[in-house]
Amino acid sequence: MCGIIGIVGKEPVADRLVEGLRRMEYRGYDSAGICTLYGGELVRRRAEGKLFNLALELERNPAPGEVGIAHTRWATHGAPTTNNAHPHATGEVALVHNGIIENFRTLRSELEKRGRVFESETDTEVVAHLVSEQVEAGKLPEEAVQAVLPRLRGAFALAIAFRAHPDTLIGARLGSPLVVGYGEGETYLGSDALALAPLTQKISYLEEGDWVVVTRNGAEIYDKGNRPVEREITTSGASAAAIEKGNYRHFMQKEIFEQPTVVAQTLRSYLRPIEQQVALPQLDFDISKINRVTIVACGTSYYAGMVAKYWFEQFARTPVDIDYASEFRYRAPVLEPGGLALFISQSGETADTLAALRHCKAEGQTIAVLVNVPTSSMAREADLLLPTHAGPEIGVASTKAFSCQLAVLAALAAHFAVRKGRMTHDEEAEVVKHLMEAPAALNAALAHDDEMAAMAPLIAPARDVLYIGRGPDFPLALEGALKLKEISYIHAEGYAAGEMKHGPIALIDEAVPVIVLAPSGPLFEKTVSNMQEVRARGGKIVLISDREGLDEAGEGCMAKIEMPRVHPLIAPLVYAVPVQLLAYHVAVSKGTDVDQPRNLAKSVTVE
Repeated sequence: MCGIIGIVGKEPVADRLVEGLRRMEYRGYDSAGICTLYGGELVRRRAEGKLFNLALELERNPAPGEVGIAHTRWATHGAPTTNNAHPHATGEVALVHNGIIENFRTLRSELEKRGRVFESETDTEVVAHLVSEQVEAGKLPEEAVQAVLPRLRGAFALAIAFRAHPDTLIGARLGSPLVVGYGEGETYLGSDALALAPLTQKISYLEEGDWVVVTRNGAEIYDKGNRPVEREITTSGASAAAIEKGNYRHFMQKEIFEQPTVVAQTLRSYLRPIEQQVALPQLDFDISKINRVTIVACGTSYYAGMVAKYWFEQFARTPVDIDYASEFRYRAPVLEPGGLALFISQSGETADTLAALRHCKAEGQTIAVLVNVPTSSMAREADLLLPTHAGPEIGVASTKAFSCQLAVLAALAAHFAVRKGRMTHDEEAEVVKHLMEAPAALNAALAHDDEMAAMAPLIAPARDVLYIGRGPDFPLALEGALKLKEISYIHAEGYAAGEMKHGPIALIDEAVPVIVLAPSGPLFEKTVSNMQEVRARGGKIVLISDREGLDEAGEGCMAKIEMPRVHPLIAPLVYAVPVQLLAYHVAVSKGTDVDQPRNLAKSVTVE
């Protein structure tokens, strides 16, 4: 959600600022803007909609200058209009902001009583006025920021420019990520390493409460107590090539087809094929003593956690609770001593998941974090870090990050089982064998892409679509419905197949396609029985199964999609592919914005 970039440079920055924003388009946004410093003035350009509109505005009204800040905004307070777009400015300062200022109403009322005039509806503008007041009173930028930061409640990453100090930017973070980049005679601020990849690979991650003064000579970082601190300079490894589509039409399509490779990369970190063992990073705690696992996540990551619940309880006989992060703290969960709290997040910065993590830490839980960004806030606060190796995921609708999460969770559940004495070495070897088969099975599933594309026009006219599955395939039904909703804007719901007759079957008629996920195995016959109940009421069936399943139950279906025959352990990874491809091709058929669907953001940094 939202993206920040700032440059204190030695050559014009406007084009580079826009390019930095373009690298963060995957986060989701609905307006954009930049502000440069030139000739003793703040030069601000903003536009509604996509970056194309901002680029047009800059063609008409250039923004010269060698120092500047820029932002893509995903609307929270105030509609996505030009007036509400960042940067926000007064006569003395301009700033951009990710996150939310929870006490902005109180601050705004206070400022208005002192005669300050607001141009926008945003929470962000109050910060611009607060800093400006301090500057207008004669304080230096550092002093102004020190005075204002303690007054802000909420989550924020800020980049601030000062009219009277044209060679300085100040950044600050609390709850939202911000990194500092180091170049040759230039210094940068960015929401993530990917935004800065073409500019530098040398970065420092600001820690919670840090603020930083950025000049051409480098960066001076201060902690929340305003004490000078050193933050490690690392090599980011973010590649400019990582956000190229190559020969694919959309990033989502590219990322779907990357899954065999990235799942193989991820599994290499967790399996020892020669020893036929699952291997985890070195642990500072004894897994065998963990008596309960609490999984917390949002969206697609939550569905990965739902699959993991089946695995943990089946293999390790360890009870698992699972919660949406946005609900977790508010039900006052009972967290028993000796519990492991497992947080699943692609970015590692999701605000409500991070807040839940800190709640669990305060309650004495051991913290495990499964993320795609091993330098993220959650990763840095974990007792056990479980990185995936999906690489940057640009499409807002998650695909390859989900399959990599499943791969890690399967390995983790097996490791739990071994350490708890619930799985023999021979059984562990079987798990390793089947996980090693997953990349090839994913490739086989992708071979049916043309069939999915041909079927998409049958689904695209529907107003409602249902997905059903049993066991670990039930979360896949939920995930399939979410994908279709996200990018095609068709109303879709996922159900446990056996629950259809307890209410949802009332929705069935000849206009409602029903996607049935039914791999051969112990639950196949029961799933097919529920499918027949749908068929008897006129529902249009799309059966996704292996050859054996299609031969047994495919007669009379509107469409049949064949998947490879796989062990039930890896079926959730493999059956993720057809639901992703179906959503993708339906969205293409409808002409929607596949990579940047309306109203959605990649990383949600507000609660």
